[in-house]
Amino acid sequence: MRLRKLISNAHAFRNERDWKQYHSSRNVALSVVLEAAELLEIFQWKSDRECEELLNDPAVRQNISDELADIFLYILLMADDLDIDLVEAAERKMKKNAEKYPVAKAKGKALKYNQL
Repeated sequence: MRLRKLISNAHAFRNERDWKQYHSSRNVALSVVLEAAELLEIFQWKSDRECEELLNDPAVRQNISDELADIFLYILLMADDLDIDLVEAAERKMKKNAEKYPVAKAKGKALKYNQL
């Protein structure tokens, strides 16, 4: 129920600004990638240790939170516009992944399924 309310609020925000005209599937997919790049930029050129230390900074955590929210909102809007139930899609994908990456073969390995 909370998810449906968030989607409704995202639609209202977009509609109040007449931005639906810019939200083709292609444009929203591009926006997901661009926002993901902004998230990645936070960690760019830093070692794993430096990244861990960054996470102790409340301002950095807020920035990460904002970027994740941007990505999430675009994904929600796109899925809703395309009539895709994200929970159902995620559950279906997890089943596929479980078949491609059985625990006995994949546990502790960072290999693609065709390399297991």
